[in-house]
Amino acid sequence: MAKGYWIARVDVRDAERYKDYVAAAKPAFEKYGANFLARGGAITELEGRSRARNVVIEFPSMQHAVDCYNSPEYQIAAKIRQEAADAEMVVVEGV
Repeated sequence: MAKGYWIARVDVRDAERYKDYVAAAKPAFEKYGANFLARGGAITELEGRSRARNVVIEFPSMQHAVDCYNSPEYQIAAKIRQEAADAEMVVVEGV
């Protein structure tokens, strides 16, 4: 079974409120087996428009990744994130 990966590109507008998002998202990430591979850190722009924060999260499967996002636990956190940041998020199937 192929793993699933969240790839998120984020510009945080309210750093204090974003901390609330991180705390609120933790139960969903734990429930669905999330493994953070990249969270913030330095970037090198190669092409296109970049965002300040880039996150890659590995899940045991595509289904786990999608279910995590759609879970009631994560949807509570997502509302907080949407108040505090601008983001693009996709789920990508691993090879």
